[in-house]
Amino acid sequence: MNKNKELLFGVAYYFEYLPYDRIDQDIKMMQEAKINVVRIGESTWSTYEPQDGVFDFSKLIYTLNKMRDAKISVIVGTPTYAFPTWLARKFPEVLVENNGNRLPYGARQIMDITSPIYRYYSERIIRHMLQETVDYENIIGYQVDNETKHYGTSASHVQAGFVEEIKEKFSGDLDTFNKEFGLDYWSNRINTWEDFPNVNGTINGSLAGEFAKYQRSLVKEYLSWQVDLVNEYKKDFQFVTHNFDFEWRDYSYGIQPDVNHFEAAEPLDFVGIDVYHPSQSQLTGTENSFAGDVARSIKHQNYLVLETQAQAFKSWTPYPGQLYQLAFNHIANGANMIEYWHWHSIHNSFETYWKGLLSHDFEPNPVYEEAQKVGHDFDRLSDKLVNLNHAADVAFVVDNESLTATSSDWIEFAIGKDVNYNDVFRRLYDTFYKLNVRTDILNPKTINLSDYALVVVPMLYVSDENFLKALNQYIHDGGNVLFTFKDGVTDEHVKVRTDIQPAIIREAIGAHYHMFVDPNGETLEDQTGIFEDTDLHISEWAELLESDGATILASYNNHWKKFGAITENKYGNGMAWYLGAWPSQSVTNALVKHVINQSGISQSDYDVTFPVIVKSAKNEYGANIDFLFNFSDTSTSLATPFSGMELIKQEHMAQGSQVTLQPWDVKIIERSNR
Repeated sequence: MNKNKELLFGVAYYFEYLPYDRIDQDIKMMQEAKINVVRIGESTWSTYEPQDGVFDFSKLIYTLNKMRDAKISVIVGTPTYAFPTWLARKFPEVLVENNGNRLPYGARQIMDITSPIYRYYSERIIRHMLQETVDYENIIGYQVDNETKHYGTSASHVQAGFVEEIKEKFSGDLDTFNKEFGLDYWSNRINTWEDFPNVNGTINGSLAGEFAKYQRSLVKEYLSWQVDLVNEYKKDFQFVTHNFDFEWRDYSYGIQPDVNHFEAAEPLDFVGIDVYHPSQSQLTGTENSFAGDVARSIKHQNYLVLETQAQAFKSWTPYPGQLYQLAFNHIANGANMIEYWHWHSIHNSFETYWKGLLSHDFEPNPVYEEAQKVGHDFDRLSDKLVNLNHAADVAFVVDNESLTATSSDWIEFAIGKDVNYNDVFRRLYDTFYKLNVRTDILNPKTINLSDYALVVVPMLYVSDENFLKALNQYIHDGGNVLFTFKDGVTDEHVKVRTDIQPAIIREAIGAHYHMFVDPNGETLEDQTGIFEDTDLHISEWAELLESDGATILASYNNHWKKFGAITENKYGNGMAWYLGAWPSQSVTNALVKHVINQSGISQSDYDVTFPVIVKSAKNEYGANIDFLFNFSDTSTSLATPFSGMELIKQEHMAQGSQVTLQPWDVKIIERSNR
């Protein structure tokens, strides 16, 4: 399919939620804001099918007609992530069974995505919707479902499917399966396939991890099923996408535990995401960046922001300038579309105060007025900013299996009560981000190591030997890797390796450990000056490293004084660093700066660090585009290393001239040299 030829700027629009028909007024206001796309339909199955087999798409068709006449494009969502009351009444088994408990009706996303009955009725509503919409030329794409996860589905038919997968994986060999999963422990051994227990009660981390992986595979299968349905109807110019979300901690925080995005995105034309973030003085742009790096890296193409916040809650109402700044921040990360969730604030129910561009009074307000500015500048600059190409020298390797193993309720699997996989990932990621080092984010199956000068591997607890050997070879051939504690501990079945840890990668790291401990007040001792003037406190985790030739960059300073905590090793033509403890942010900063310098990684051409963030890319004409963001309340000035044109204000910039960034400001410079 063809790439987008313009930036898309839009909103989710729910005519069905409006207290009265004001669509003509809404469209007029959308046009005044240069909104050119709306997302509709994904939430209102019960409106389209009020009773079993009774279909009424009048509101959907009415909206489509109005948008077509206004020349506004539409993305139609299949309405399957929130099902009607009559379906729950007739067939309670469509409600997901999670850990032996069937969820009650009320919330969205409470369906069993594997239920044959749910699939039957979902297919029926999807086909009817597609038949109604197939001739609308203003529909540019379809979104299948919404923020899909497995929801902990674990009913008997899911358990049976899992057993069949295990049978196939081990060719029916129960002895091998029992051995690989350590099932002799506590008499969990399975001696006939008929004895295979419900996995909900397992105390075996290997079995739990394998079941979680199976549950994630169900998400891919479900989305693929919906994509296949849509593909039967859609036109060649229409795309299919999905709205992926991330681990939620009151906002988008880290890698999604319940979906392998890299696998689930395979059937899609474009990756779509939602990304929500802290606002006001807590805004850093980091969430937009990591979510964008994931989305962009999955298919190595531009992506769609299907949801992000406009106002939302009192703490999410943006300061003046932030909405405008963030719109271009998404573009700088690789997005070709920004859609706000949502247009109007809802007057009832659960998300009443998750406000849209318009408040409950539907009147123009400062946020809407700022969106008008965004829309007009998107329209004016679209040709230069659509389909930007991004290049990174650094890649993070993330892994769902390792996340599950180290962040679930398993004794001693985690590094601490309040620190899990995403905390480690985010501390390292945020550090690179704030130093203006561009990164991709991939997993062990999708990364081509040779594409990068530096690879960061946070807590790759679960890994087959092939990938670990590939990391060793990559380093030997001249690559650089920053490892962390808990890397390489287990095989793909979460079975701890019998080698001296860190096992296979010990060869490249040049150090090993026999023990790990709770620091319990222990601090680091700087051995090289790298960590001078840093906070040397550590917490949660400490591996007691012994050198096999590696340089000890930092050791411990009390009871474990003879052991290393952070090491550096020359291996072949490359370098390996190993972070063996959970340090302070300042130690992390110093280590990352050192690794970057030693790896020859170029930071931004602009001599700045956070709160000034620089994102650079090439446009379709080969021009270098620099986005400069000030994520602070304080004005700052910097010298531009290039001559060029500042695109927002259309001002020529001479090389070396001063650029002033006001609080929460953005500048976009098209370099003169190409």
